[in-house]
Amino acid sequence: MLLTSSAARAETVQIVALAQTINDVFTNIRNWIMGILAGVALILFTIAGLRYLLFSGDPSEVEKAKGAFKAGCVGFGLAALAPLVVEILKGIVGGV
Repeated sequence: MLLTSSAARAETVQIVALAQTINDVFTNIRNWIMGILAGVALILFTIAGLRYLLFSGDPSEVEKAKGAFKAGCVGFGLAALAPLVVEILKGIVGGV
């Protein structure tokens, strides 16, 4: 039994909440929405670019690449509108 005084002492743990106010919650939601949408749009742009480069001889693949580019543009547009959506939610919920 070689317990020293420092080993026998329990340390206190303080739990800190990540969001203190409802505004913090909405800000976190906005940041997550923007990050996810921008990431998906970037993946769509990458897929579209690869399709366009690798299958440029096949007209159906070129059309699929154009569709992926359009979807990527929509994703970036939605990511840009995420702050507006969060502001509307704040107004509905009553956050300041």
